[in-house]
Amino acid sequence: MSIAVLEFEKPLAELEDRIDALMRMDAAGSGDHSKELRSLRRKLTAAKKTIYTNLTPWQRVQLARHPFRPYSLDYISRICTDFMEFHGDRRFADDPAIVGGFARIDGIPVMMIGTQKGRNVKENVFRNFGCPNPEGYRKALRLMKVAELAGLPIVTLIDTPGAYPGVGAEERHIGEAIAVNLREMFGLKVPVISFVIGEGGSGGALGLGVANKVFLLENSYYSIITPEGCAAILWKDRAYSEQAAAALKLTADELLRLGLIDGVIPEPVGGAHHNYDKAAAYLKLEILKQLEDLSDMSADELVEQRYHHFRDVKYFGEAKA
Repeated sequence: MSIAVLEFEKPLAELEDRIDALMRMDAAGSGDHSKELRSLRRKLTAAKKTIYTNLTPWQRVQLARHPFRPYSLDYISRICTDFMEFHGDRRFADDPAIVGGFARIDGIPVMMIGTQKGRNVKENVFRNFGCPNPEGYRKALRLMKVAELAGLPIVTLIDTPGAYPGVGAEERHIGEAIAVNLREMFGLKVPVISFVIGEGGSGGALGLGVANKVFLLENSYYSIITPEGCAAILWKDRAYSEQAAAALKLTADELLRLGLIDGVIPEPVGGAHHNYDKAAAYLKLEILKQLEDLSDMSADELVEQRYHHFRDVKYFGEAKA
């Protein structure tokens, strides 16, 4: 799979191209380049460490949106067995931007629900670029209620820039659909664990994110608005998106420091798109840990814990000059 190169990754790509060229020359018998190869590989390792340990919030956003980043179905296929997808909200239609169904993780039955993007134009049109319509949230809630009846834990995977803001979505009451999800998720009597695996934008993300535990993958973001939307409002110009990303405190490390999430899940060097299997292994490990930690809690304790999880979010005042 060809990996798209982001602007800040170009120095790494140049080193990798030089290494590949020398390896081809060695394979063709054009001299011994082992010494130069060792030197370039050391430089590449050092450059990766420097770049990926000092990413700006805007660069994290770019990684969260990487076109080859693993999506919900990529993780489900690697983490789960016996996945049985369900369709439709029983009111209007099926929304392919949200997928969900019964599955097993190491033999443990769960309800998996996630937002889903596409890899190309055709898939993205089908998935609505990962922006759910009202019927998507109603489908998700239907599956959550089924899981509650069956006594199964719920795992949600979030990757959306936000709910779809189109006329049709407004006509079918997108705001009401999200609000009902928020209300009903607070009362679910089974464990709910949410993971932001890419973009976590606005109420569109929160509509699947009212959980007992909330985690972010290392290069994901979770925010009340996208950086572009914030820049358009505050600076009247989307060109200020980088400044907006820094101001929003939307990265995993910042959110953990502020006490807004429960943990950060590591990714392979360079991002999850470089190694799907390794990224899925990290995610699975945390899911299993949280399922075990929450398994001893009663239904009432789960509801109470989830309530306080959000009520205890801190208030911050604006400093005066």
